[in-house]
Amino acid sequence: MPTAIRPKTFAHIVYRTYRFQQMLDWYVTVFNGTVQHQSPVIAFVTYDEEHHRVALLNLGIIKGESDARTPRGQPGMDHVAYGYRSLTELLDKYAELKAKGVLPYWSVHHGITVSLYYADPDGNQMEFQADCFATNDDANAFMKGPHFETNPIGVEFDPEVLIGRLRAGEAETDLLPRREHLPVSPVRGSLMG
Repeated sequence: MPTAIRPKTFAHIVYRTYRFQQMLDWYVTVFNGTVQHQSPVIAFVTYDEEHHRVALLNLGIIKGESDARTPRGQPGMDHVAYGYRSLTELLDKYAELKAKGVLPYWSVHHGITVSLYYADPDGNQMEFQADCFATNDDANAFMKGPHFETNPIGVEFDPEVLIGRLRAGEAETDLLPRREHLPVSPVRGSLMG
């Protein structure tokens, strides 16, 4: 029996909030963080060599203003993320889970990562990701560039197509760059529920 595949790292956390600027200011202050990218909808903060450790989604823009302050499509944690060593390992994990009847609810190429999103039975969400860049400096440069400005969410993809391309002999280095930056994927998961 093959060895079970395990994540390499815990990568980042994303929070949904109606207090977007207040939350952003707090994370920058508390972690002595750096804002990697900020738009009215989303902000990314890092405090070390990782391209981002905390992201914030502005529910006031995504869902409209509200006085609601409870989880599940409201303020709270959106997902936790786990990094895999390579695109091949990420897709092998996808195949492993698919064989057990566990499928992602969202497959999206963010530009900095290729990501598969899953939900546990309670609806808690997690992202399994493979980095697109060999170094964090390269990922940081992409986040500060025009393609990320155009689409910080990402474009959807079919993991079966990527597996097929890998198995046909296409190199990971050819599959990792996000070559198409539109259309912007809708945000999927409990946020929309």
